[in-house]
Amino acid sequence: MSALPWPPLRDALVGEEPYGAPQIDVPVQLNTNENPYGPSAAAAADIAEAVRGAALTLNRYPDREAHALRADLATYLNADGGQQLSEANVWAANGSNEVMLQLLQAFGGPGRVALSFAPTYSMYPEYARDSLTEWVVGHRESDFSLDLEAARRKVLEVQPAVVLLPSPNNPTGTALPPEAVAMLCEAAGNGIVVIDEAYGEFRREGVPSALEVLPRYRNLVVTRTMSKAFALAGARLGYLAAHPDVVDAVRVVRLPYHLSAVTQAAARAALRHAPELLGKVAELRAERDDTVAWLRAQGLEVADSDANFVLFGTFADRHAVWQQVLERGVLIRETGPDGWLRVSIGTPEEMTAFKSALVAVVEENR
Repeated sequence: MSALPWPPLRDALVGEEPYGAPQIDVPVQLNTNENPYGPSAAAAADIAEAVRGAALTLNRYPDREAHALRADLATYLNADGGQQLSEANVWAANGSNEVMLQLLQAFGGPGRVALSFAPTYSMYPEYARDSLTEWVVGHRESDFSLDLEAARRKVLEVQPAVVLLPSPNNPTGTALPPEAVAMLCEAAGNGIVVIDEAYGEFRREGVPSALEVLPRYRNLVVTRTMSKAFALAGARLGYLAAHPDVVDAVRVVRLPYHLSAVTQAAARAALRHAPELLGKVAELRAERDDTVAWLRAQGLEVADSDANFVLFGTFADRHAVWQQVLERGVLIRETGPDGWLRVSIGTPEEMTAFKSALVAVVEENR
């Protein structure tokens, strides 16, 4: 007789629910920070042709090192703050989620600690759990900024193998000040400091990318995704930039042929259309700033945002507000600290629908 339960799930996973934002079919979906503007006909045609070419070779395994894609990504990053990056500095995987998990598999594990500062991305503790890494969380200030001296002390105290910090932060949209990256890298010693720039292209004018200081710190990793600014969420392509030693370490834990030929072809085609696909970023930034101003004019608290979403509140019963907004055909996200809600930035028409729904709900609950 086996002493294992059925199914024989690991103890740490018993009672856990899989990650996922609600996927509800409503007219206005503003809950997963997608780009509301899809690829143009020209970009879609180029992607389709690239995929057609890849389809003719699907009897063969893909390039397991994704050499050409990594070189293309390095070229793109060099135009957005990178400092003479090459293929050797870049790694790619199925979304930045897989990149993060690979980092924890390579540098975390039993007897090691991963550290972040809450509120932060809800998947981070799951990466730690899945890689058998101890999870330790510090805390941000009431305005969601990071107290740099307190953060430095926390790093020195717990000596993490991996520090995970998004900039802009998810779910708050808060960007790290430039000096934070240097401070964290120096305090971490040989620990890896991951600056998650999934929303980096949406940062405000004058907010630098951590890519700019990458050559100074061998323990710095900057992660990006093509899901947001590139409007390529359905393709699942994330990547990192780091010292070649870090890239080589991650290669040890990657699964064989983890990145399909179709994904590589689609991503390379999208990069050829980067100026066009990123062309709506400025509009989304402007719409975000207008949304922040509008929400504050309604008397709500709003976090400063450098992302394509806005965290706002506070509500005594945020779930009730979320539900009532949903009943008016607008799906937003119930996430972050208690009392707060998050709205992704959509088209002007979608944002008008959101504002109308929220005004009606707030009036109804007065």
